Amino acid sequence: MAKDPSRGEFRKRLYFFTLKLIEFIDQLPKDNVSQRIGDELFGSGTSVISSYIEASAATSTKEINIHTIASLKYANECKLWLALVRDSKRAKPEKVKWFLDELDDISKILADSIKK
Repeated sequence: MAKDPSRGEFRKRLYFFTLKLIEFIDQLPKDNVSQRIGDELFGSGTSVISSYIEASAATSTKEINIHTIASLKYANECKLWLALVRDSKRAKPEKVKWFLDELDDISKILADSIKK
């Protein structure tokens, strides 16, 4: 279940997630498909934190929501690429599981923070 962390704690969590994701991508096989999936995974995975940082600097509720929703969308896209890495057997399921679990929790926190 998603906790309600402070902004600073959540930012650190996203940063740690991103660093681990970069390490994971570096360990993918060096074939063409893995590299392409890795590029997509890198793009969506790093965009989770970059959109969150944009939301943190926003000046209106509308702008905060736009960037938070973008961060949530990138988290969901990242889940897709991770599932493809796992299901195409380019990484062991147990290595992917942590990322998927973490993204589920991150997504819940982001969704809960979107101001209605």
